[in-house]
Amino acid sequence: LFKDRSFLIFFISSILICIPLSFYYAMANPSLTDSHMSNVENKMSLGQVSEVVFMLLIPFAFTRLGVKKMLIVGLIAWIIRFVCFGYGDGISSEWILFIGIILHGVCYDFFFVTGQIYTDQVAGPRVRSSAQGLITLATYGVGMYIGFYLAGSYVDKYKVGESGHDWPTIWLFPCLFAAGVALMFLAFFRNNKKKTIA
Repeated sequence: LFKDRSFLIFFISSILICIPLSFYYAMANPSLTDSHMSNVENKMSLGQVSEVVFMLLIPFAFTRLGVKKMLIVGLIAWIIRFVCFGYGDGISSEWILFIGIILHGVCYDFFFVTGQIYTDQVAGPRVRSSAQGLITLATYGVGMYIGFYLAGSYVDKYKVGESGHDWPTIWLFPCLFAAGVALMFLAFFRNNKKKTIA
């Protein structure tokens, strides 16, 4: 599978994008709370709602866009969501924070779920299970481990006072990181064939 350059780029991108994903999992709640958003847990559940909605849209998007464009849309959504978290405010611009939350469905479904479908297509029935297991280990194992480590040290670096944080600067790191992954993916991933889900 790694002899296929596009699959290799997808594999590397999947690991790298889990680094900013770790920032979301670890820091979204305290960031939204510090921005004076109320009922943060309830409002963040909209991310799971959007995940279900965009999951239902995947077959239609798949036939119209193909693998590469769907994965790129997912990566671009990561960049936008981190900008929203960095500059939204729970008092004067809560709608910006809502955009960041709702984009979770695009981020997850258009990259990870589409990536699972792509992996099935590339691997074929003989090594499909092994390939999916490898992707899961690489992303939720290696990628998330690195991401959580960086997120903790990075957030500590930008403390303000006793309990505050410089959230715009903190969210800038995963934003730029996701942008770098998107540019790498755009430059080197070549599989743009539109395929339907069997």
